[in-house]
Amino acid sequence: MIGRRAFISSTMLALLLPVLAIAQQAPDPELREILRQAASDADSFQDRFDAEVWLTDMSARLQSQVGDPDERIRILTRVHYEASRAEIAPELVLAVIEVESNFDTYAVSVAGALGLMQVMPFWIDEIGRPDDNLIRLETNLRYGCTILKFYIDKEKGDLRRALGRYNGSLGKRKYPNKVIDKLTKKWFQS
Repeated sequence: MIGRRAFISSTMLALLLPVLAIAQQAPDPELREILRQAASDADSFQDRFDAEVWLTDMSARLQSQVGDPDERIRILTRVHYEASRAEIAPELVLAVIEVESNFDTYAVSVAGALGLMQVMPFWIDEIGRPDDNLIRLETNLRYGCTILKFYIDKEKGDLRRALGRYNGSLGKRKYPNKVIDKLTKKWFQS
């Protein structure tokens, strides 16, 4: 019979092996270049009126997770901007954030992913921007939206496969299903 300590150690090892495998994967050189360019882009809204209409609706949906109205608007404004810049639906980004971090700006995963969109920190060195802070809202969303768009394009619009890539669980349905469930039941409700 296995002792309690040995059982816990073997269980922890089994849980960490997939995480270690993801962390050791070589970064995609094409994604590295896309992130490098995205991190250098300037900030500005394209259409202020549409953003404000969207903010009013989304703010009510986010209220249960982010109580402070100023913080809610700050997050939503930046999500809208970064998603639009990356040419992906802001509601999809909100669904990803809800599943990844539940809107905890300071979230850190067991694999070391950081912030709202749970971006792996190796990217800051990969693209030559070691001073970027992935806990900073703007930086995290810029990286996360760029990475998500890259995977959507790579998978030719197949959202389930793109989400699997984003999460490091390509071929498994649990994570993509969670995000799509949040997207359809909360963020795209009419």
